[in-house]
Amino acid sequence: MYPLKLTGVTRSPIWGGTRLLKEWNKKAEGDSVGESWELTVRDDGMCTVANGAFCGMPLSAVIDVHREEIMGKSKCEDGFPLLIKFIDAADRLSVQVHPDDAYAARVENDRGKTEMWYIVDADEDAEIICGLCEGVDRTMLRDAVARGEVESVLAHRRVKAGECYFIPAGLPHAIGKGILIAEIQQNCDLTYRVYDYDRRDKEGRLRELHVEKALDVIRPFAESEIDKIRFEASAGERAQDVLADCVYFRVLEVKPKGRMQALSRTGRMSHLLCVAGKGELIADGVSYPVARGEGWLLPADLGDVTLGGDGIFLLTEAK
Repeated sequence: MYPLKLTGVTRSPIWGGTRLLKEWNKKAEGDSVGESWELTVRDDGMCTVANGAFCGMPLSAVIDVHREEIMGKSKCEDGFPLLIKFIDAADRLSVQVHPDDAYAARVENDRGKTEMWYIVDADEDAEIICGLCEGVDRTMLRDAVARGEVESVLAHRRVKAGECYFIPAGLPHAIGKGILIAEIQQNCDLTYRVYDYDRRDKEGRLRELHVEKALDVIRPFAESEIDKIRFEASAGERAQDVLADCVYFRVLEVKPKGRMQALSRTGRMSHLLCVAGKGELIADGVSYPVARGEGWLLPADLGDVTLGGDGIFLLTEAK
């Protein structure tokens, strides 16, 4: 095994921008990219290995042959566990919510979706929607939906580069205009739209809403409750560079600052995403240059790995 450089899959929804095309060298047939899936093993999107002995192979094919070496202790019985992507929002995304595992299994025959956002870049005054306003319950939310005043009961937050937001299943949320994020999530594309600003698709049709299912799963969260879920798997003191340590994934922000730094290895599959600058991976004495925007899969049975450079990296471990 060796570090696998991955080629992602791009998507062009109606709210997508041009940053990923023009500044991050992502490829697409159209003139905008809203999402670039940097780690994906799905029927509707598959990464390809771009280096070494497996170059040109779909990641799923490599995993099929080398499952133990790649996944290690990471759970893979119910399918590949993670989906990691960049999202470039040139316009507002819909207000939406994701179900938890129990509801998704019962209603959709799918898994739920808990996710984390790392703000890579944001325009001045850019904001996200993250949760309900204090004191708002489901009944009040339902009434606001009926009146067409959904935004009045949702919590808006200004954001800036380098910030991190944890979005547990059941928390209503939306990415605002002018924001580029890196998203780490359960491998699920199940989304319930609550409100979409009466926006129409390319054919002039209103986009589908899923209000009743959304109201089934939305609930209020206190900040302390979100933090409890976010760091549920942490034992004792949390290191400052740990952005999340939930039951699905552990994410570290790594800033080598020109030094060589050993990466955490726990017998699980991990993924390295460069969100700024550049760096150098060294594994088994071999050096691999890492550019901004690149995603690298680090197989579980890979030996000691060190990382240097002047970049900022997200190291995600699949639980």
